[in-house]
Amino acid sequence: MTDSHEETVRDYGMTRNFSSDNFASDAHRQMIGVRLPRRQQRPGRSSSSRRHRDQNGHPRSSDASSPNVPENTTGLPASVSPSEHIQQLLLENDDTHNVFCQMDTLYTALNEYQWRETARWVKYEEDVEDGGERWSKPHVASLSLHSLFELRSSLLMGAVMLDMDAYHITQVADLIIDQLINAKLLESNLRDNVRAAITANHAHQHQKRRRSMMPTQQESMADFRKRSMKRNFSSNMSFRRDSSAKLNRNPNSVPENIGDLLSDSASSAKLNQQFMKKIPDGSEACNILVGEMDCLKYQITAFVRLTEARSIGDLTEVPLPTKFVFLLLGPPGSHNKNVEMGRSMSTMMVDEVFREVAYRAKSRQDILSGIDEFLDQVTVLPPGEWDPKIRIEPPDKVPSQDPRRQQNAKVPEGPKVAAEQIEEEESHIDPTLVRTGRLFGGLVADIKRKIPWYASDFKDCLHIQCVASTLYLYLATLTPNVTFGGLLGLATNQYMGTMECILTAAIVGILFALFAGQPLNILGSTGPMLVLEMIVYSFCIDQGWDYMPFRAWTGIWTTVIIMLVVAFDLSALVRYITRFTEESFACLIAIIFIYEAIKKVIGITKKYPVNLNPEHEYFFNCTCTPPIDNSTYFNATNLTMAAGPTYAVQEMTTMSYANSSSIDFSTLTEDMCEMYNGTMVGPDCGHHPYAADVFFLSVILFFGTYVIATSLKDFKTSGYFPSFVRQIFSDFAVLLAIILMVGLDMAIGIPTPKLEVPENFAPTKPGRPWFINPISDKNPWWVILVSAIPAFLSTILIFLDQQITAVIVNRKENKLKKGNGYHLDMFVVGICVLICSLLGLPWYVAATVSALAHIMSLKKESECSAPGEKPVFLGCREQRVTALVVGILSGLSVFMTKILKVIPMPVLYGVFLFMGVAALKGMQFVDRLALIFMPKKYQPDHMYLRHVPIKRVHLFTLFQIVCLAVLWVVKMIKSISILFPVMVLGTCIVRKLFDYIFEQRELKWLDDLMPEDKKMAKEDQEMAGDGEKDQLLNEEESKFNYNRVNISEEVNKTGMWLQVRRSSTREDSLHDKNRKNMKNEENSEKKGQKAAFYFGENA
Repeated sequence: MTDSHEETVRDYGMTRNFSSDNFASDAHRQMIGVRLPRRQQRPGRSSSSRRHRDQNGHPRSSDASSPNVPENTTGLPASVSPSEHIQQLLLENDDTHNVFCQMDTLYTALNEYQWRETARWVKYEEDVEDGGERWSKPHVASLSLHSLFELRSSLLMGAVMLDMDAYHITQVADLIIDQLINAKLLESNLRDNVRAAITANHAHQHQKRRRSMMPTQQESMADFRKRSMKRNFSSNMSFRRDSSAKLNRNPNSVPENIGDLLSDSASSAKLNQQFMKKIPDGSEACNILVGEMDCLKYQITAFVRLTEARSIGDLTEVPLPTKFVFLLLGPPGSHNKNVEMGRSMSTMMVDEVFREVAYRAKSRQDILSGIDEFLDQVTVLPPGEWDPKIRIEPPDKVPSQDPRRQQNAKVPEGPKVAAEQIEEEESHIDPTLVRTGRLFGGLVADIKRKIPWYASDFKDCLHIQCVASTLYLYLATLTPNVTFGGLLGLATNQYMGTMECILTAAIVGILFALFAGQPLNILGSTGPMLVLEMIVYSFCIDQGWDYMPFRAWTGIWTTVIIMLVVAFDLSALVRYITRFTEESFACLIAIIFIYEAIKKVIGITKKYPVNLNPEHEYFFNCTCTPPIDNSTYFNATNLTMAAGPTYAVQEMTTMSYANSSSIDFSTLTEDMCEMYNGTMVGPDCGHHPYAADVFFLSVILFFGTYVIATSLKDFKTSGYFPSFVRQIFSDFAVLLAIILMVGLDMAIGIPTPKLEVPENFAPTKPGRPWFINPISDKNPWWVILVSAIPAFLSTILIFLDQQITAVIVNRKENKLKKGNGYHLDMFVVGICVLICSLLGLPWYVAATVSALAHIMSLKKESECSAPGEKPVFLGCREQRVTALVVGILSGLSVFMTKILKVIPMPVLYGVFLFMGVAALKGMQFVDRLALIFMPKKYQPDHMYLRHVPIKRVHLFTLFQIVCLAVLWVVKMIKSISILFPVMVLGTCIVRKLFDYIFEQRELKWLDDLMPEDKKMAKEDQEMAGDGEKDQLLNEEESKFNYNRVNISEEVNKTGMWLQVRRSSTREDSLHDKNRKNMKNEENSEKKGQKAAFYFGENA
């Protein structure tokens, strides 16, 4: 050996090329080989090494050069906490990927090793059940703190090889073994056994097993290999155990001619391509290999990170390249312990933060800091309050891990405090709802905001979900248009009817979809607008004025006022509409939908009454009388329909003329009486007899549509069929419900009421032109000025209906990304009002329930979800095409009457019920209303219940119920329903009065803070924060910060860690004892032995 200051050259084996020149120049130096083959030296640490350890099991500073001791290569102060350490490490821009972990366990069959897949992780743990035939349900991994400490100890003293350049598992095995032997962690005589175990075949769970995983007594091992599910690596290798010396002994490099030595490492086994759908794109594999071996009397551990992710063999069930390998082998009896440590390692590798640490680590200390940071974030469950055997269900939503990456992050204070320290909820106040101080400044800003997204508004519709949404919305909006048209025709003496409503839906639907700031809004008819039309018509009739010209001037004034609202950015007043007003308004509209749907179904009994006294015989007093001339001619076509084709043919062949005296007309039905030119006479003529089947079938169709639509909508969360099938059923839930119920109605054949759509494109009132001339001879000139009064009322109606619906649609819960356009929406609505006024069409504004139905039908969720991971709501498909196509289809409805007239009205009423109930879901008001009837121990864990006393919650709910009742009464009484917008505006005033009843803290959780209140609360908080900051600065020098805890230092003080280190020390003592027993034999063998890789002048 040379002097310690003299340079020594390590032998690089087969990669080192020597020429005669450089060999001569290096002849005076001694070349020291890394490994001495056949050297029977038992690894062990000398007693002096143990004497130089402190009480916590850590080497002292004098032993820092030991290969088993981690060195602080980070350049950071020793007092830096693990969180601060990894935050500095994560600042680097190295690429990281998602990791798929697979844990294989070592088994022995007829002296042959085999790895069997026992667990896997994409995000949550899946275990192979005891039967070995199926995977367990994905669950959150519950780890023991002891196994985490043992894992930390293993990585502290084991082999950590970062950036290994290897191409095959056999090469990885040799490099790992070399490292373990060099570090005196493994005996050299165990090389062959350990290598055989590492390179053994892998059996994956997804492959079909023929007969058995293990060879039977009747077959040889050769036959077992033939039917093995994995390829035999050794048969494809160009080097064997005897030639393993050709591999580079540097654990971080490979031979330059590795391409000639190694054959293709690609997998020849049948991989699990189906499971790849659950793994995110770009993922890499981490193979966890754990087991026990009879030849081992101690534990060996190795953590390997390859320089590049490569396919190094059939280690993984999916076609992913391997980036990490973790090896853990122990003596007999350590199986359960090793499996728990392997589970701990796998769970950490799929952790977002530790995974990045593993990718960017430069030393062993970085890995240990990652483990300590993971321990710092762990939540402990009390042992006596839960069963570790219970598998924890994955949560619906996982909090973001970004705070763990941020510098100067607060020390975690436990789940309870963390839950309370949630981010401040975003205010409903949109930053764009601020007056610009310029004419049309808000409109210009909206246009600039929407133009960059305009092209994508047409591209983002390329999804089948948009097709389902279009058909659903078309049928859901067509029925209200037809129904509203009938009511409007009665209120205006048919000046505007069903045809005008259908045409309005087409015109405003197309214009709003093309040019609006928020095209997800759906324009439709509203009850207050109907009341306003009735009042204006009655006023014109009483004054003797021409109604349509007066209404045209009202529409012109309404447009002018709306333009003034847009010009002066008055839409910014929307910021005073809080959740209290939004939910009160939306809940009222949803309840009206439900009420009207049920009312319409019950109203069927007026046309098709039900006999409530079936025990009494009913006499229908309406009989057929013969014609006056006593002669009867009949229509063969009608006869065929009434009496059947056979009877009709017989009658037509025997007579074409008959005398009335030969027919008993009193026995004929209404249809037969008409065919024989008879006349129905009696007091009951013109009235339908009892038809109980019509009403009861209508009820079945009504509730059947609702139940099927609701069930199919929730079908995507069930466990049946693949996810894409469930998604399709969910998207087309309403359409499938309509088709099934229409088919049932057609199969039964009972004449239920059907949808009626005008067949001719013409005004409802004959003689009324499409274009309305505002100038009329019947109206005096000052009518132009008087029409401004109803225009002001209509503006209030339009503004509140439009903007409240827009606020509900634009709430942050919907995760809309393309921005809103309150000013642009009002501008487009004003243009639509002007067009409709000149064409004599009703005015449409945003319909709350239809808009919410549009939003819910376009919700998109994450498609690539890990097993057990709940689909994540990503937002809505923001585009213009669905609303545009709905408008086009509405205009084409008059040409599709043959198709539409087969749809029963009860089916569409069922769609109304579905829309109303769906709009109520997710409202905080509905949740608070349910709390009134729940005992405290059964109440759900709502966040506002943690901060607001339940009595205060009930008081807030009571006030909202009263407001909702007032709105309901005003809207239902036609004589005062014109005041409905004013009452909606009154809810904003009521909300302002809450400031004197509730604290701002309570209103923050139960509602939204008003703009001024939010600003004042923020200022108070800042003032309090400044005061606390000054106080802390004054006391900083005199007080020590006890809140800062270094988890690494605390771990070293725990009794569990000391126990783990003592166990490791006892193993070392056992190793030393065995080594001393073999020492004499080893020394004798060394005398006659030369180093295989020893070069120099003494060689």
